[in-house]
Amino acid sequence: MRGDERADHGRRGQELWCHDVSVGYSGSTVLANLDMAVEAGEIVALLGASGSGKSTLLNVIAGIVQPSAGEIWLNGRRVADAAHNSPPERRDVGMVFQNFALWPHLCVLDTVAYPLRRAGRSARVAASSAMDILAVLEIGHLAKRRPAELSGGEQQRVGLARALARNARLYLLDEPTAHLDTHLRAAFQESILARQAVAGAAVVYATHDSAEALALAHRVALLVSGRLVQMATPAEVYSEPTSLAAAALTGPCSVLVARVRAADGGLLVELGEGAMTVAGGCAVRAGDRRRTLVVRPDWVQAGGPFAGRVDAVAFCGTHTDYHLACAEGSLLMSMPGPPRFAKGEALSWGLSRAWALDEDPPAALAGTSRARQPSAVIACG
Repeated sequence: MRGDERADHGRRGQELWCHDVSVGYSGSTVLANLDMAVEAGEIVALLGASGSGKSTLLNVIAGIVQPSAGEIWLNGRRVADAAHNSPPERRDVGMVFQNFALWPHLCVLDTVAYPLRRAGRSARVAASSAMDILAVLEIGHLAKRRPAELSGGEQQRVGLARALARNARLYLLDEPTAHLDTHLRAAFQESILARQAVAGAAVVYATHDSAEALALAHRVALLVSGRLVQMATPAEVYSEPTSLAAAALTGPCSVLVARVRAADGGLLVELGEGAMTVAGGCAVRAGDRRRTLVVRPDWVQAGGPFAGRVDAVAFCGTHTDYHLACAEGSLLMSMPGPPRFAKGEALSWGLSRAWALDEDPPAALAGTSRARQPSAVIACG
């Protein structure tokens, strides 16, 4: 793509464009050929495990790390490539760091008011606005304290408040709710959504929490070992993962190896002696062959053509998880409400939906019934 074409691409409503970005340290690749665009007013969640490159990507966008290849465009302006790197203070970006990065000599009120003073607000207006933000995060009573007098969770909230005080075009949030209680996490998410709606700011939100990513974002970008493996709406990344790695990132799932073929707008699934037609589809053309099926716990239902036995029961408040021991291995089923079936009970089961992949299940999991953790892929077959 020529330079003028890139500039035109970066102007078409995109607040952020990462074009073919790579970063390497000491011979190791941290980000590889990453392409990602974020529209004005859009919230994009970066979802990945620790070490997947989420923080590095945010630091590249903010100007703290220079890409070894590729380009970063902000609001139609190229701010970084392998040859030059516009400094962070020249980018209209608000960032919340994992390590808080608070100034030790400033009290909480002055820390949060600082971006407002830099924007030209009077001391009185900046202080008043800062107190409003501190009140939303329930730390107004800490206004006169310095970082050394705060707990880790309190420091996290101060960092969030400082970012919210800056009316930036783009916010970069690196695991911003990691140290917050549940109700404060919800309050912060509401603050981000409210500010984003009023100001039309774009948000890139790094997290390893799939529930948080799916609930907050317009689109979810899945990072695996520095590579962008899928970027789509929350519903799409959950229901139509492009790979087992993508499926494992976006929530609990089981993996079946079954013969499938397209039928009646869905899939005909043949497993052992049973068969049924379910909703869903295939990442590639569904021929009559054995494929790896991704099955979410809420897609498994009691009653159906397949046989199993309840191996474990876990009541989770709003729902109950059942681990089913089947001839093919272990399967996770989730049903609303308190337990309805007991451990050791025989149970027939079926599927409401499945998603087929053109790849083999991981060798470490295939055929085992010991992969019990809801955050892991559970393999069957």
